[in-house]
Amino acid sequence: MASTDYFERKLDDKRRLTIPAELRAEFVSGIVLTRGFGQYLHLYPKSVWDTDVEAALNVKSSILDEKTADINVQFRRGKIEAELDQKQGRVTFEQHLLDYAQIDREIIAVRAGAYWRIMAP
Repeated sequence: MASTDYFERKLDDKRRLTIPAELRAEFVSGIVLTRGFGQYLHLYPKSVWDTDVEAALNVKSSILDEKTADINVQFRRGKIEAELDQKQGRVTFEQHLLDYAQIDREIIAVRAGAYWRIMAP
């Protein structure tokens, strides 16, 4: 069985993205949506965020280590947590995140390992 690793969608008028039905089980723990390293967003299953990302962000380093602090700010600034709408499999994007990624209405989603990169076409 092939797994889905790419999809294109349009956000609805309320800034909601419909997750393809075959991917919804990935997000039963919830969703974390945050800024990426570039002008795109990261979409994580909450279970991946809690176990992998939080562990990486909370690595023990000097309180004065700017690189670690910068990465924490990048990923935590504007971070939202949400539940997937169980009826239609939707998640609402905050406008500030769409502005950051320069997303108007159309999105491209590409799997990047354990998370998804969300970007404008």
